[in-house]
Amino acid sequence: MGGFGVGWAREFFRLPAYVNQANQEASRKKYRTARPPVNLIRFAGQVCVGIYFGVVALVCLNSLSFFYLLVLPLCVGAGVHLVASVGTETSDLQKILTACVVTSPIFYGSRFSPLPISLAASVTAVKHRRFKEPRSSPPRQLGPRLYLLGLGWLAFSAPLGYFVFHNTTATIFYLSDCMSAVLDALWFFPWLQGLLEYLLLLPYRILCALTGAGYPEESWKKVLEILLREYSQKEKEALEVLSVSEEASLEEITHSYRELVKVWHPDHNPNQMTESQQMFMRIQDAYETLLQRHKGPQRHKSL
Repeated sequence: MGGFGVGWAREFFRLPAYVNQANQEASRKKYRTARPPVNLIRFAGQVCVGIYFGVVALVCLNSLSFFYLLVLPLCVGAGVHLVASVGTETSDLQKILTACVVTSPIFYGSRFSPLPISLAASVTAVKHRRFKEPRSSPPRQLGPRLYLLGLGWLAFSAPLGYFVFHNTTATIFYLSDCMSAVLDALWFFPWLQGLLEYLLLLPYRILCALTGAGYPEESWKKVLEILLREYSQKEKEALEVLSVSEEASLEEITHSYRELVKVWHPDHNPNQMTESQQMFMRIQDAYETLLQRHKGPQRHKSL
């Protein structure tokens, strides 16, 4: 929302323009008949936000029925209309959604469908642009405005939350792999690695400071270490292929790899050439995966 805070930060620099617009009560009468000029920045923003909403829908909601016929065009249309309604301008929401629904079946099943749908919706929004009607009632109080803002945040974050919790296991693997890769990449900067570990434990320290309770810090460091060393799904499959356990050393992995290579080498199985080649490639990939896993700890020991 707000370009990850960039749009909200821009509001501070836009305050003089907003005050100037609010003071021009007399000129607002022309908004009923005049048409705003074409703004290329607004058009680009409509396309980008429409694509962004469409990508979020592709990631989080693609398992829903009638996704490409209804869900995706509605999400892209909402993103385009959101930018089209910024400031004193707006557009025709019904025609924007109609353009999205008509365009979406043409690119049914394509991963790049948010782009043409967003372009069609943005062109429609520009074609039917107009000024907003002057407000006859006083602006809303802070409470209702926060309520509407909360509803908008909930509507956008709910699909992301559903996707994360629906794929909790995969999400944990991805996060642990990312953190482990970052820490391994910083092995030659011990102070920077320690700083990153401190930042990862910072939420726990804040919680302890607020509640005055919690487990010893060393135990949480062990939990963090276990999380960062958690095996990914690919590495678990590699362990199964080589028939070794998670605690196996590099020597044990290498020994198992050599024994399996002797058994499944294509030259040793001329009668099962196709099967032996496939198995040989799986063994080779599994060994390279586990070998890469053990490179990080070996670098630490060498220091």
